[in-house]
Amino acid sequence: MRTKSVLIAVVLAAGLAACAAPEEKTKEVAAVAGGGTVKINDSPEQNRIVPAKVDAIAALVPEKIRSTGKLTVGLGLAGSGSPPLGFTATDNKTLIGSEPDIASAVAGILGLQPDLQNSSWENLFIGLDSGKYDVGASNITVTELRKQKYDFVTYRKDDLAFEVKKGSGLKITEPKDVAGKKVAVSSGTNQEKILVEWSKQDVANGLPAVDIKYYQTNQATYLALGSGQIDAYLGPNPTSAYHVAVAGESEIAGTYSGAGADLQGLIALTTKKDNGLVPALKAALDELVSSGDYEKILARWNLTSEAVTPEVNPPGLPIDGK
Repeated sequence: MRTKSVLIAVVLAAGLAACAAPEEKTKEVAAVAGGGTVKINDSPEQNRIVPAKVDAIAALVPEKIRSTGKLTVGLGLAGSGSPPLGFTATDNKTLIGSEPDIASAVAGILGLQPDLQNSSWENLFIGLDSGKYDVGASNITVTELRKQKYDFVTYRKDDLAFEVKKGSGLKITEPKDVAGKKVAVSSGTNQEKILVEWSKQDVANGLPAVDIKYYQTNQATYLALGSGQIDAYLGPNPTSAYHVAVAGESEIAGTYSGAGADLQGLIALTTKKDNGLVPALKAALDELVSSGDYEKILARWNLTSEAVTPEVNPPGLPIDGK
């Protein structure tokens, strides 16, 4: 059974607690750094920020989608999810987190009802390919290979983290630091591709390959980390920061931009290529930014530091991916 928690491990700007709507059911917890408290709502009653329809932007939605009255959003959160990006509320069924919040806010501006559909990571892309989902909102990184099949509108940085057992003494900043180590990663993700490339570099330099491990759920990964079966886990920085604060049994051994120093990885709303929805998504995200709602949504989940200016199909990571 997954443990519900509301503690997030990032320094908070003053006044963040005030971003929650007054009627929200919140839990008050101490911030890990910087002092103070934070109010985070993990109940089913999210009272999301959903802006009113903007007619000029709604008119950009392709008629095929507009006529349904809904925006079908694919979320690859099957299993335990990835708090605070996307996970289930205390009722164990309502999807909450920053990704559902962004998708719901965009749908509001487009005058559409958000239809949030959960799936596995692999089935998320199958759903985009088949047209089952109009858009994917699930921590999807822009890569050059993915741009051949999908269109993107960015809304967050793609920062990664190596999480290790507390007190391990491990510090990870470059490939040699994980040579011969047992490192868990999720299959089919860009962090997997990065780890594979690091392993190749180690071998080319006469070092042992990374012993890459795969688990079906976050719970299984963290059990392996806690028991010493693995040395580290490479995953999204927000998820690792959240878990470090919640469990108190691990720590961040190093962070990575997703592309190194030369290119910042970016997370984007994702559509099947040329399905016509991108102009509407871009305009909706721009509206969220200009109104201040974008900042408020990120602040609810302590992701303010990952804010970006929305872009359509920017340079992607030069690594293979789905």
